[in-house]
Amino acid sequence: MFEKILIANRGEIACRIIKTARRMGIKTVAVYSDADRDAVHVAMADEAVNIGPAAAAQSYLVIDKIVDACKRTGAQAVHPGYGFLSEREAFPRALEAAGIVFIGPNPGAIAAMGDKIESKKAASAANVSTVPGFLGVIESPEHAVTIADEIGYPVMIKASAGGGGKGMRIAHSSGEVAEGFARAKSEAASSFGDDRVFVEKFITDPRHIEIQVIGDKHGNVIYLGERECSIQRRNQKVIEEAPSPLLDEETRRKMGEQAVALARAVAYDSAGTVEFVAGQDKSFYFLEMNTRLQVEHPVTEMITGVDLVEMMIRSAYGEALPLTQDQVKLDGWAVESRVYAEDPTRNFLPSIGRLTTYRPPEEGGFGEAIVRNDTGVEEGGEIAIHYDPMIAKLVTWAPTREQAIDAQAQALDAFAIDGIRHNIPFLAALMAHPRWRSGNLSTGFIAEEFPEGFVAPEPAGEIAQRMAAAAAAIDHKLNQRKRGISGQMRDPSLLHFERDRVVILAGQAYPVTVDTIGEALAVTAEDGSILNVVSDWRPGEPVWSGEIGGHAVAIQVRGLLNGVSLQHAGAAAEARVYTRREAELAALMPVKENAGSGKQVLCPMPGLVKAILVTEGQEVKNGEALAIVEAMKMENVLRAERDATVSKISAKEGDSLAVDAVILEFA
Repeated sequence: MFEKILIANRGEIACRIIKTARRMGIKTVAVYSDADRDAVHVAMADEAVNIGPAAAAQSYLVIDKIVDACKRTGAQAVHPGYGFLSEREAFPRALEAAGIVFIGPNPGAIAAMGDKIESKKAASAANVSTVPGFLGVIESPEHAVTIADEIGYPVMIKASAGGGGKGMRIAHSSGEVAEGFARAKSEAASSFGDDRVFVEKFITDPRHIEIQVIGDKHGNVIYLGERECSIQRRNQKVIEEAPSPLLDEETRRKMGEQAVALARAVAYDSAGTVEFVAGQDKSFYFLEMNTRLQVEHPVTEMITGVDLVEMMIRSAYGEALPLTQDQVKLDGWAVESRVYAEDPTRNFLPSIGRLTTYRPPEEGGFGEAIVRNDTGVEEGGEIAIHYDPMIAKLVTWAPTREQAIDAQAQALDAFAIDGIRHNIPFLAALMAHPRWRSGNLSTGFIAEEFPEGFVAPEPAGEIAQRMAAAAAAIDHKLNQRKRGISGQMRDPSLLHFERDRVVILAGQAYPVTVDTIGEALAVTAEDGSILNVVSDWRPGEPVWSGEIGGHAVAIQVRGLLNGVSLQHAGAAAEARVYTRREAELAALMPVKENAGSGKQVLCPMPGLVKAILVTEGQEVKNGEALAIVEAMKMENVLRAERDATVSKISAKEGDSLAVDAVILEFA
């Protein structure tokens, strides 16, 4: 077996690979850019080599620097992770020339399947059903429009070397094709160093289902079940699960056998994923093959018990697969949420900054459920603008889908992050969404269910009752601490005064009575219902966890002036706890309104100005593109929200802007 391997990647996937290598007794070498000098994967590895500036094009994407790092450290093999160089045919060829093993598929398989255009040609030659489209090189926006008109709308514009939602656009008209073509080419060039794109028919109401395959250098190839990745935003996966709630055994077998046949056709010899678009009637079409480890691989590992990174390492070393297709068994259900540094309330715009709080949920077994958190950050670390905004991948396993979702919801509520904006409130709301829980999915789910974007719902029903009870318990604990600090004695004459409270939650009043029963509290609502509350929460902790009414509950807690901010199951609200008289007086206080700034276009996130599309004095219409700002490898088009005249432009192409920096103003 290899004695030392280098990981040509960063973040959570580098940490993930290091964990398996360490368990196998293999030493590891990390590479890092200037921006990643203090990153977790650098500290985890046995050795680390600096490979250049923060920009990926000058560090992680430079093959010669990776090869040189191998030579300097004596690394015998390289695992590419995903993204960066993982699907570049030139990378394994350069390693081979230097006498270094590539822990991934052979260059021929990457050439045949890693390129999205070539993979479709190969699939067509193998009589695999594919989505209608144009597989040649598209030279101009006009050429793309002509092709789209022939195929019929809607169409998908995709980067040939793409992945992770980069260089991908859906177009419903010729105008959208022209703009989408330009954006897709630009993103593809900056993310993959390859600006080729192709156009294919976009299947309406589709589901995204993929088959995990693994092969060795002895001609063996098997499939390890499927994953459903239909919950997507801007073509980027948000939640994945395994198995799929759509498939039956027969459809799973057909998809798996087709995926294996395709892999065998190119002598595939590592981990890879064959992706399909599926109809609600279980029909399916080949989309593409990702010749690498997928971001969502943990859900497959959880239901099969197979360590895919270990399998890749052993295959690269020349070992045969340790199991046959008949030995592959699917056990239980797994759900993965991608935790991103982005603001779901501002159209999911990227967020950067320092992680002043980073407290993931505890990993391990909890009853019948298992919690796993793959991450590459730590408290005090910084989320930079240069790379993908992923913070962590939170994975839960349980015997059934419903239990796995419940475990995921509980784990998300227990995941505390401060210092940046993040999408945990959105993920928690998804876990509670009835359509998601029913398995009625499609890739249009988020656009259909959140057409106006995400706004954290105000608590209602059982969620509101739990949050009110927790607020009363928090208030009781804080009052206990105050009495202990001041040395006050418990005056029996104040007992009734202390028991009766009014919780104001999101503007709604919840009169309660709080009684102490041993180590627990009994919170009695106005209708006489009683919730027993048990928790060892201490003031200052960012997560209140315990039991409410016999159910395990985790609630995010942040201090406010005379109150707390609570977040639970996707709902968010400010809570203040008053005596009955204080509540009467608080109700008389006027509400302060926030002022707006409708005459300015502000930078919605820290980013680089790629283009200013208007001039001073120009009249613009509602929806017209004004500027393009790039952040975390994604280009964001800022549009006018009303008809107006541009009076002043304060930014120019190439400027690096902070959040809320003024880009232009209207008259």
